[in-house]
Amino acid sequence: MKKSRFSEEQIIGILKEQQAGLPVAEICRRHGISDATFYTWRSRYSGMEVSDARRLKALDAKSRKLKKLLADAMLDVATLREALGKNF
Repeated sequence: MKKSRFSEEQIIGILKEQQAGLPVAEICRRHGISDATFYTWRSRYSGMEVSDARRLKALDAKSRKLKKLLADAMLDVATLREALGKNF
């Protein structure tokens, strides 16, 4: 996945500018982003604070790690079943 040039803190700051009453077109022009990017960010980060975004990122990383561990365990079990099946 492509790394964003904006951090979560910056994105939330940009979204708060819109909540303060600035028009979306002005915000997008000032920060050099498209309207689609702004609305994607709004759907993902709306109502979040910086601490919430950090916690979400940590949870995503933990979830990714647990999925990898589960996949490794399932592969080990499949390998053991295959090896035991051939011996009997």
